[in-house]
Amino acid sequence: MEPLTLHTGRAISLRRSDVDTDQIIPAEFCKRLTKSGFEDALFAAWRADPSFPLNDPLRQDATVLVAAHNFGTGSSREHAVWALRDWGFRAVVASSFGDIFRRNALKNGVLAVELPAQTVGRLASRVEADPAFEITVDLKACELRAADRSHPFTVDQRARWLLLNGYDDIAVNLGHDEAISLYEATRHRWLPRTDTVAI
Repeated sequence: MEPLTLHTGRAISLRRSDVDTDQIIPAEFCKRLTKSGFEDALFAAWRADPSFPLNDPLRQDATVLVAAHNFGTGSSREHAVWALRDWGFRAVVASSFGDIFRRNALKNGVLAVELPAQTVGRLASRVEADPAFEITVDLKACELRAADRSHPFTVDQRARWLLLNGYDDIAVNLGHDEAISLYEATRHRWLPRTDTVAI
């Protein structure tokens, strides 16, 4: 996973509250057997409307999504985050998030930034007025910067460490390969073992 320390990108606004994971990625797209390639499924039903923000050619390269209240509520599907990430979003800014969505986002390289509703509303207005409007998320400083203003935010410390280093939980475990191998080599033979099977 690519580390996320400081990111500056153009933004896009989605002023809809309670956007659930089924709206972010409809269930029929969740049958794929990969963890990537979901950009075509992002907001698939809503993108049928030509006026939907993601259809705006001036905003095609946006990497920061300014959402609203309770973004990512609903089911636990990780596919919702994968679709946002595959579209190109590195951060989602909202006044609140679904708890599971927030955890999934942070585990998959998308920074979920929670700010007061008034601040998010001001950012959304600036984004809507100017397709070139940029937002910077600084994970080292835990600060969002835009239009000469800075806004502090908080992130779970383990999730922050993983993002700053570009790790996921598997990478962390693989980093302990030497200790795992040593443990396995010195383990009593009479303890149960899992056979290695070539596929």
